[in-house]
Amino acid sequence: MKPLNKYIVTAAFPYSNGPIHIGHLAGVYVPADIFVRCLKRKNNKIKVIFICGADEHGVPITMQAKKENKIPKEIVNKYYLMMKNCFHHFGIRFDNFSRTSAKIHHKLAISFFKEFSNKNILFEQVSEQYYDSVAQQFLPDRYLSGTCPLCKSSIAYGDQCENCGSTLSSEELINPISTINGSIPILKKTKHWYLPLNKYQKFLEKWILKEHKNDWKVNVYGQAKSWLHQGLTPRAITRDLNWGIPIKYSGKVLYVWFEAVLGYISSTIEWAQRNRQDWKSYWKDDKTKLIQFIGKDNIVFHCIIFPIILKAYNKGYILPYQVVANEFMNLDKKKISTSKGWGIWIHEYLKEFPNQQDTLRYVLISKMPENKDSNFNWKDFQTKNNMELVAILGNFVHRSITLIQKYSNGIVPTPGCLSCFDKKILKTIQQYPKNISQLIETFKFRDALGCFMDLARIGNKYLTKEAPWKNTKRLNSILYIDMQILGMLSQLSEPFLPYTSEKLFKIMRLKSCLWNQIQEEIVSPGHRLGKPLILFQKITNDCVKKQLKKLN
Repeated sequence: MKPLNKYIVTAAFPYSNGPIHIGHLAGVYVPADIFVRCLKRKNNKIKVIFICGADEHGVPITMQAKKENKIPKEIVNKYYLMMKNCFHHFGIRFDNFSRTSAKIHHKLAISFFKEFSNKNILFEQVSEQYYDSVAQQFLPDRYLSGTCPLCKSSIAYGDQCENCGSTLSSEELINPISTINGSIPILKKTKHWYLPLNKYQKFLEKWILKEHKNDWKVNVYGQAKSWLHQGLTPRAITRDLNWGIPIKYSGKVLYVWFEAVLGYISSTIEWAQRNRQDWKSYWKDDKTKLIQFIGKDNIVFHCIIFPIILKAYNKGYILPYQVVANEFMNLDKKKISTSKGWGIWIHEYLKEFPNQQDTLRYVLISKMPENKDSNFNWKDFQTKNNMELVAILGNFVHRSITLIQKYSNGIVPTPGCLSCFDKKILKTIQQYPKNISQLIETFKFRDALGCFMDLARIGNKYLTKEAPWKNTKRLNSILYIDMQILGMLSQLSEPFLPYTSEKLFKIMRLKSCLWNQIQEEIVSPGHRLGKPLILFQKITNDCVKKQLKKLN
């Protein structure tokens, strides 16, 4: 059967200059993973590929290399493997996780540059750029720091202000200095290639301001609208660096934000070659929906620059259908920073909290910064785990399995005459796949998780109200209804808690099925359950103290 709906779901390429932290997960990778898992479980008329990779060029890489006294290639190799392992063990399952240092990506990026050059889409311009006469190099992006012209913060760089998050250019900084040695830079002439973004202003106004006025997230639409109202200007797509994708001129490489967004395409090509698929049937089919998950600091690159690149190339590539940008997750009310070493690193969490990936997933989803910045702290982590995962979900599963073993020898009983309340419960839980799916597909992940947990609350309230240990006449009917609730929880848990889902399927001795194929009777009479498993562990005060001490 030919799929009726095709999706390319992309997650922003993380920089290979440090490990993955909780902000990365909450902002981009967990919501993207939930979305993909939901689509794959929804029905058999959907085909989706989940694409990501490591962003291995640009100033952050060279700066980290200098900090660790290594060459850039050693840095990207180190963090590529670390990130790939973290994603896999945390349950973020990409169909392809590529890297922008791969030959396939270099080839694609250069082909775009050459096409633009041959069609005279680009123009060359000599301008004065900041130059460190001590280090004898130009100072693009993060090699330059100074005062933000907008918020007046002193922690601004040549590409972005760390305080207000505004995208900047080097010439806008007030009192700039070199981040290499603190010297005051001079201005020196250099030639670069520019993409005239202003020529595509009307195209973007129609595509964004009219066609996506009502279906994009407010923060994404608002920031894109602001850029367009300011008026687009030409932007350099080359840099004076030795690390990156070199063009034919010595010392010049492609600007990382010109070539990095093309990584979504090269990563898909890599996936297609490995799986003997036609990548063009995704990227060049108008029926395909391109859904991009990013952080709010990347909105301009995905809503302005990437669509312009695809439009200018004019070879039939689809444009983004949705650009889903979350806000930031802070740690103890301070912005998480890789360069400053302030964060909770996932490779460390996986070692210190073995087999507790779903605990962190749950907390990150429940505090996901969907509409405004959110905050993570270890006391909340403990409370969410102990009072919700353990006391609500874990408690319902434990009560259910204990009762079925005690009163029915671990076998789902044949129910007697169902009460009106029983029938109402069955009708209610049948609505949950549709309700949760709708919430996930409209990017309301916190609400979707809340809906899932409400199902566990329904189960707990049902057992408490019906009290099967007292009601021997209705014992089999109560246990039967209880098993239907638990069966539905097992089927719906995967997008949020994939490792817990595996345990629930083992306990229930069930196989996962498509959500549109879930029957009213999820678990049939006579079905024997498996052995009980511990789903969640309580987080102790000593554990929290240890983590707080580590931060301080």
